[in-house]
Amino acid sequence: MGKRMWDIQKVRAIANYQFESDVGHILFPDEVELTYSRRTGRIRHIYLEGQLLATLRPRDGLFSITIYGAERLKTVLKPLQSRVVAWKEVEEVIRSGRNLFARHVVAADEEVRPGSEVMVTNRDDELLAVGKAVLSGREMLAFKRGVAVKVRRGIEEALG
Repeated sequence: MGKRMWDIQKVRAIANYQFESDVGHILFPDEVELTYSRRTGRIRHIYLEGQLLATLRPRDGLFSITIYGAERLKTVLKPLQSRVVAWKEVEEVIRSGRNLFARHVVAADEEVRPGSEVMVTNRDDELLAVGKAVLSGREMLAFKRGVAVKVRRGIEEALG
């Protein structure tokens, strides 16, 4: 197996671990393009058809996914897995990239831990944003104050 295929297997294994499901082969098909850090030589970005799917964070070795990556991921994960559901009233602000507060959370994957990569959706499971959980899934439902998800990118930012 060549270095490229070895690296693709590596990113798939990381995705399987991070999302606790067999998603690597769907998220990262054989056609993906990998870019490497010039300084360290480590994998940095994964592209498919010229669009960024994910960035491999050097700090923890896990992925930050993009809207494009989340759309692919959503097709293979079980309903609510790695997701936080927002109130209808705040959909537009979340789409534009604003953070999701605990008081606006309708449902959340109970397996989500602080620091987990999550997708923010509406009740119809339409993707609104991607970001990092600040609270656990249970805390998001129990708390009425504070940021639940630090949104990295809203869907309108990605499209606009």
